[in-house]
Amino acid sequence: MAYLSQFQYYTNGTNPAEETNWGSYQYTSLSDIVNNFMAIYAGNNELVNNVERYQVLFHAKRAIQELNYDAFKEIKALELSVDNELRFVLPSDYVNWVRISLYRDGVIFPLTENIQLNSSSAYLQDNESRVLFDQDGNILKPEYSNIDIERIKGTKKSIYLNENNPNFNGREGWCCDGSWYFEYNVGARYGLNTETANANPTFRIDKSAGVINFSSGMLDKIAILEYVSDGMEGGDIASISVNKLFEDYVYAHIKYAILSSKLGVQEYIVGRSRKEKTALLRNAKIRISNIHPGRLLMNLRGQNKWLK
Repeated sequence: MAYLSQFQYYTNGTNPAEETNWGSYQYTSLSDIVNNFMAIYAGNNELVNNVERYQVLFHAKRAIQELNYDAFKEIKALELSVDNELRFVLPSDYVNWVRISLYRDGVIFPLTENIQLNSSSAYLQDNESRVLFDQDGNILKPEYSNIDIERIKGTKKSIYLNENNPNFNGREGWCCDGSWYFEYNVGARYGLNTETANANPTFRIDKSAGVINFSSGMLDKIAILEYVSDGMEGGDIASISVNKLFEDYVYAHIKYAILSSKLGVQEYIVGRSRKEKTALLRNAKIRISNIHPGRLLMNLRGQNKWLK
């Protein structure tokens, strides 16, 4: 990217100052990567020749996508309020989730993924359980299935230790003459199923529908989704960038992808470009790992805590 003066970097030439350029020197734009590759690595006297710009652009995008899936530590976070349908629509650049949390009273509570089915589609049927169709032969569907209706109303039972657990106050016990008796508190009971020992609301991701379905305890609550992006920024080429630590890897990836699919290239050349790509990726991962002595010291200090 073009170098900026200190004034442009800090203020973006506006009053009051804008943060548009803050941190921009860490990244190289996709357009610069393609231009640099066409100027330096492609030509009549280079290994890569007779290549079109759109081919370089395609392989550059694939390299950035693979980096976002595998190497980058840049996790995006999105905060949304959960509506009365108990859904959270996944972002357009969502690839995979890292953590989903409930934000309440200034504290973030990580939520547990629900291993129970909490949402499904349904077909309309007549009184003889035959599926109904419209005039075009398409199956008729209700707006919500019975499972969805119970989840939204808050009547669906839960195997987790939350408000929808069929046991009293989320604990197993014995009811005798109208009074409840318990042997141990939650967390101290022998044989507790730790997989479902969770008092917070739960969630389940429906990838095909593109939503996160929550249990009824998340109604009108704030959910925070931390997720991995594909790095394509909605398809806006001007906004796509890559960390400079991975710039050489992107060039190597483009070169290898072109040479490996090109006719008449010797195998040893393809193998050499593959080894170069792998080595640059490994080096970039080490550089971006951010192993600081201060962080290691914090972990070592944790050994001094007292245990009962």
